[in-house]
Amino acid sequence: MPSTHLDEPPVSSPPRERRVGSLEVLAGLLVLLVVFRGPLGNLVSDPALQTWTTVFVSVLVQAAPFLVFGVALSAVIAVYVPRSFWAKALPRHPALAVPAASLAGVVLPGCECGSVPIAGSLIRRGVTPAAALAFLLAAPAINPIVLTATVVAFPGRPEMAVARGLASLLVAVLIGWLWLRLGKTEWIKLPHRPELDDLSRGRAFWAACRHDVLHAGGFLVIGAAAAATINVVVPEAWLTSLAANAVLSVIALAVLAVLLSICSEADAFVAASLSQFSLTSRLVFLVVGPMVDLKLISMQTGVFGRRFASRFAPATFVVAVLVGTAFGVVLLS
Repeated sequence: MPSTHLDEPPVSSPPRERRVGSLEVLAGLLVLLVVFRGPLGNLVSDPALQTWTTVFVSVLVQAAPFLVFGVALSAVIAVYVPRSFWAKALPRHPALAVPAASLAGVVLPGCECGSVPIAGSLIRRGVTPAAALAFLLAAPAINPIVLTATVVAFPGRPEMAVARGLASLLVAVLIGWLWLRLGKTEWIKLPHRPELDDLSRGRAFWAACRHDVLHAGGFLVIGAAAAATINVVVPEAWLTSLAANAVLSVIALAVLAVLLSICSEADAFVAASLSQFSLTSRLVFLVVGPMVDLKLISMQTGVFGRRFASRFAPATFVVAVLVGTAFGVVLLS
């Protein structure tokens, strides 16, 4: 009988070669920066370069744990949580889903670095973009860790934490409703994620984590470098002169919050140290920072696209300044 292909021995696939990828390189560099922070600082003799290095590493060290937490939660949402869950968890009407998603930020002890990939996963799982974006803004500003840090940073002034929480929640809801009214679907360009279609959920989870760490982590590094550069370039004397003017002080601290790019778990202590500024201007600093800063804009550009970031960041900045100022005048004057 003529031989057929069934008589041929099976061809075994060659073993997959384990190579060091970009994720391992990024993780190694971050570890080396933390371990050798002191020696590297000593090698840099120029004070300006020392300041730049300190700010750059500090932003990364503050943000990295929460970024990893957010990426892991994002992968869980993308791989393990069925679409039907979100249909049941959130109100069907988009206008009601926005405040519900904003309040959900209370239970997430993370910062703005982690909320960006989580919001992307929520949109992929069928959550209306307005609700996902409201969650993105609320989560880093109204969670218990941030509010507790604010109480500690401003002893004897619990109204600062109250004003921060209420103002941030209102900004998130208003931006969500604004997106419902004016936002367009084509402004959001989520990158293609073929790894989420893997039949093995375990493999899909780690593939999603790997992708998000590299994607968001790269933009985090860019934002940290930009924040460190601004920190060195802007003269400290400018801040003292601006503090004397009520309007300019609010604008100055709002812009400073964008430029410094401090994680929400630490920004209250920075605001408390700016004692030459009024409580209202410092409240604006705390409301703007977790919602609009250099690293956030960079990460949002990477996750949602340039057309989205160029519209979302300016609108959020304006609403945050106006709402923060109003709450400062009413509750802190």
